[in-house]
Amino acid sequence: MDMDKVRDEILEATLPNVVFDGWSMASLRDGAQQAGYDAGTLHRAFPGGVTELVEHFGAWTDRRMLERLDAMGLADMRVTDRIRHAVRAHFAVLELHREAKRRLIAHLAMPQNVGMGLRMLYRTVDAMWFAAGDDSTDFNHYSKRALLAAVLSATTLYWLDDQSEDHEDTWSFLDRRLADVMGVGKAMSRMGGLGRVLWAMPNPVRFARQLRQRTASAQAGNATTHMAENI
Repeated sequence: MDMDKVRDEILEATLPNVVFDGWSMASLRDGAQQAGYDAGTLHRAFPGGVTELVEHFGAWTDRRMLERLDAMGLADMRVTDRIRHAVRAHFAVLELHREAKRRLIAHLAMPQNVGMGLRMLYRTVDAMWFAAGDDSTDFNHYSKRALLAAVLSATTLYWLDDQSEDHEDTWSFLDRRLADVMGVGKAMSRMGGLGRVLWAMPNPVRFARQLRQRTASAQAGNATTHMAENI
């Protein structure tokens, strides 16, 4: 039995259930049954339960994103354009699972899950930079990922509630944020210093608190835009 294939099939069958039951064992058990697997196979596929399912969703999303980027051919693009395509490919993979992603953000905003969420975010931006051809091993390796993490976090919040046609408002927002961080990156390259990188990153505590507040209250339609603009 190809366990990677089994995990993918269970995950894909589980995602629609997450909309109603959240990232829970109920969603996972129903997803395994709908994918045609028994309880024993489910346990072998995800011995860590929901936590392992969430981690697999992050890895699954990254793999699908990289597949899309491989098909595009990024070699002749500027680095900024490669990153832009990577971020858009990330959201293209998530397009059919927006509500599951929304529930995941609320799940990862819980205090006990913040660390896992930050690890998943790092793996995603690392995959994006790898696809963009980044091979730095010095301090720039980390500063680039820190800045992109800030962009991706804010853009995710914007994208979740964007009702514009073909997400044009989200792509405009993404372009603005990329322009901002490119300016920050140039300034940091001149000044250096870890403190300036940390200054440019989103505050994880504030980010988690805002997500919990957003989940707990029904905000107006432009709430995501407002919050994303200020992260």
